[in-house]
Amino acid sequence: MTNWNYQLTHFVTSAPDIRHLPADTGIEVAFAGRSNAGKSSALNTLTNQKSLARTSKTPGRTQLINLFEVAEGKRLVDLPGYGYAQVPEEMKIKWQRALGEYLEKRLCLKAWWC
Repeated sequence: MTNWNYQLTHFVTSAPDIRHLPADTGIEVAFAGRSNAGKSSALNTLTNQKSLARTSKTPGRTQLINLFEVAEGKRLVDLPGYGYAQVPEEMKIKWQRALGEYLEKRLCLKAWWC
């Protein structure tokens, strides 16, 4: 990820699953982990932008796959957390499926941090 100017990172889109994401091209690096582990905060720190990715003290606030473009074809991805979140079980299952599908099938995913 050398030569990426993180300060120019901007929000692209949010999607409930991979069918709603942009074309599967380029390079994506994803932030994955438990609910409320600091994934969105880490993305904000990396880009030196306090409010690029929405943060909350309440677990389960990131409920969609969020894409941020660093440069053309180079994206950071903020994934929903897994584990502790006060949402209905049906929602947790939906997130699990979306996360599994993203991690298994997204060809442009080159790395992830947990």
